Amino acid sequence: MTFAATILTLYPEMFPGPLGISLAGKALERGDWTCETVQIRDFTTDRHRTVDDTPAGGGAGMVLKADVLGAAVDHAKSLHPDAPILAMTPRGKPISQDRIRELATGPGVTILCGRFEGFDERLFEARPEIEQVSLADVVLSGGEPAALAILDACIRLLPGVMGAPSSGHEESFEEGLLEYPQYTRPQEWEGRTIPEVLRSGDHAKIAAWRKARSEEDTRLRRPDLWERYSDAPVQPASGAQREEEG
Repeated sequence: MTFAATILTLYPEMFPGPLGISLAGKALERGDWTCETVQIRDFTTDRHRTVDDTPAGGGAGMVLKADVLGAAVDHAKSLHPDAPILAMTPRGKPISQDRIRELATGPGVTILCGRFEGFDERLFEARPEIEQVSLADVVLSGGEPAALAILDACIRLLPGVMGAPSSGHEESFEEGLLEYPQYTRPQEWEGRTIPEVLRSGDHAKIAAWRKARSEEDTRLRRPDLWERYSDAPVQPASGAQREEEG
């Protein structure tokens, strides 16, 4: 099944952008995913192709018009009726790796990119199926960079995109923790050596060390993740689990 990415944007020339190179670009060439843009201005009805207007009640900036956006969203739904629709907005719920995994296993995703002061709220009242999401607690000039990041996160999880099937399993957020530290050759660099346990060849000890470091780093760097993880059932180190099963 091909993962269909549809982006509603005022700047279609931004896509596929960086997703046209490296692993995502190769996957695009193979047909593992498709990239289609929808120009929001095509759904205006006036000769000036107006997509925004001043905020009701006053204030700085401009607001994207509900009638134009509604028509654009309806068109995108007709192209891919089963694809979830995300609207990129700082007012949305931060996207999570769990949600990325769900999206990556589906038929694709439609992403509506915001600009200016955001969307007329009536769009979400009239189209409740639209999921309001944000990339992080930051404000960007528009939703396009966030859309690229979300698509990249999805595409790398598609079958065959990453080299080894297990490449995405032991990474930050996959088990509710930050990933453990990584090392590679040379064994010594500027007086610093690779931890001895990683050179021991003892897979159970390595797995236990990695899990302990993941827990320690998460507790120190991301107390929000640690709090959620601490309330979840205890998970054994995956390497140790494989040792026991083997």
